[in-house]
Amino acid sequence: MTLKFPLTSGVLLNETTAILRAAISARYPVVALALLLACGRSTSAPARVQSNDNRTPAGHMRNGVLHLDLEVRLARWYPEADEGAWVDVPVFAEQGKPPQVPGPLIRVPTGTTIELTVENRLDSTITLHGLLTHPASALDSTPIAPRERHTFRFAAGAPGTYLYWANLHPDDPDNEREQLAGGFVVDATSSVPDDRVFVINIWSETIDSLHGRNALAINGKAWPNSERLTYTVGDSVRWRWINASQRNHPMHLHGFFFRVEGYGSTLRDTMLAPDKSPLAVTQSIAPRHTALLAWSPSRPGNWLFHCHLAFHVIPEAARLDSVPAPGHEHMAGLVLGMTIEPSPGWQDAERPDPRQLRLVIDERPAHLDSIRTIAITIEGEGPAGAARSPGPVLVVTRDQPTDVTVVNQLAQPTAIHWHGLELESWSDGVAGMSGHGAMRAPPVMPGDSFVAHLTMPRAGTFIYHTHLHDVTQLTGGLYGPIVVLPPGQPWDPSRDHVVVLGWDGPTDPPFLLVNGTRSGPALTISAGVEQRLRLVNIGPARKYPFALRRDTSLVSWQPVGRDGADLPTALTTPGPARRVLDVGSTFDVHWTPARGRYRLEVGTAGTPQYWSQVIIAR
Repeated sequence: MTLKFPLTSGVLLNETTAILRAAISARYPVVALALLLACGRSTSAPARVQSNDNRTPAGHMRNGVLHLDLEVRLARWYPEADEGAWVDVPVFAEQGKPPQVPGPLIRVPTGTTIELTVENRLDSTITLHGLLTHPASALDSTPIAPRERHTFRFAAGAPGTYLYWANLHPDDPDNEREQLAGGFVVDATSSVPDDRVFVINIWSETIDSLHGRNALAINGKAWPNSERLTYTVGDSVRWRWINASQRNHPMHLHGFFFRVEGYGSTLRDTMLAPDKSPLAVTQSIAPRHTALLAWSPSRPGNWLFHCHLAFHVIPEAARLDSVPAPGHEHMAGLVLGMTIEPSPGWQDAERPDPRQLRLVIDERPAHLDSIRTIAITIEGEGPAGAARSPGPVLVVTRDQPTDVTVVNQLAQPTAIHWHGLELESWSDGVAGMSGHGAMRAPPVMPGDSFVAHLTMPRAGTFIYHTHLHDVTQLTGGLYGPIVVLPPGQPWDPSRDHVVVLGWDGPTDPPFLLVNGTRSGPALTISAGVEQRLRLVNIGPARKYPFALRRDTSLVSWQPVGRDGADLPTALTTPGPARRVLDVGSTFDVHWTPARGRYRLEVGTAGTPQYWSQVIIAR
């Protein structure tokens, strides 16, 4: 039996959660068994699900026609360890082959005709979607009754990344069945490109208001049992990501930037022109949408690519089985691990005369709705370095090596991730993972310290934040912005403004905190002088709109940066001052105000998820 954590949270999360869950299972095994049986387990085991790495297309080609016979049937899925927790679920299978999660990959060159038969071997009607010619103007919907078959025949259509899926009932946020979905790729030529296809599937089931079971998987497996990828420095990496779930996922790459080359949906795919293809470290993938990402690793080590929604990567919410004891395992769910091997002759870059900083973390009395307050001090930085919760702005200079000694004065371990910085793996801040070979970076234990070696090859806006005990430490204030300036440019807070969104406590929906406040103090700036706004979302979950208005109308601002990278010129056209920002993202804009009164807004007016600040330009 496990505690229910809806995938957007909904309940208070704290460090006692794992202990409580384990205690319930240990003390009430009969109740736990009854609940498991109620979830659909039977004494006669159905066929075992095979995790699908999406390397082998299904069906067979003959004279330009793909012939594929699929069936939907009940199977036993082990999304975590191969002999660990399991659940019996309806899945796709190619006839005569093992059932798979995600479903069999449909991959054909453009110009192919697809002849596909689906047999429903369940006792309830299913409805198929996504088996159509691309692009399409409307979603298809084909019901198939129990024990019936349906044959589809259609042209594959335009190249792109798509998906197909089936459901047994209307979408239900409390009982998700998104393992019944698969990838659908149309290639521009008959030669399959050197890329990888990854499908995000979610299964969840509510037992009662406090109890439930969740499985969050990438290509059929959840971390730490998801695939470990291996590349070499200098490789060209191309990923097709397919979000087959009903939930948005901001996917974040540690240590490197990727280029967003395209995005799509069940209906159509859009390839971006090179001058409109931004660099990023976090890409939001909407429900049942896709993204094409390309990148090249430039440094060896161990790295992560994961959803930045905290509740999709913490054991308390993202595991099907009982959660291990606190501290035994840090991450779960939607995570991929990568090892980057050095290329021949590769050597660490020299770091002459690094700047030395100390970042001290300690506990303070809890404030407002937070169950704790964590204060951060950057020593030696004058008044700006006073203890703050959330942390103060860390101002550094492009290309200047900087060593930050993280001093932990909390009563529990922590680790700091330098979000978006292109640094060595050892300093990346994922305890037990960061490093290379036999070397693994440890957590920063209470009373201990860790030296992070930072490198900043580009100027922009980045984030430092906890990567351990994520929810309580993050909502306690263990995060802050990083501003990287070009050499010789001083920090000028009179015209350079950081706007950092976080949560005041771990409940969802939360009260928003922006720069540590629920409502910003009035700000006076100079009219006619260009201002830079650095927008940051580092809450545990949810995307939020940032907007700048004069009276009720949006003003105009000019986008200039995303995730710390300069935007391509084609994406810097001035436009309405509104940007929806997902978790783990930063966005920089320029704005030159005329004289007058303005309002900077974050979130939705009239709700607790709202923050505003009056700005007066004189």
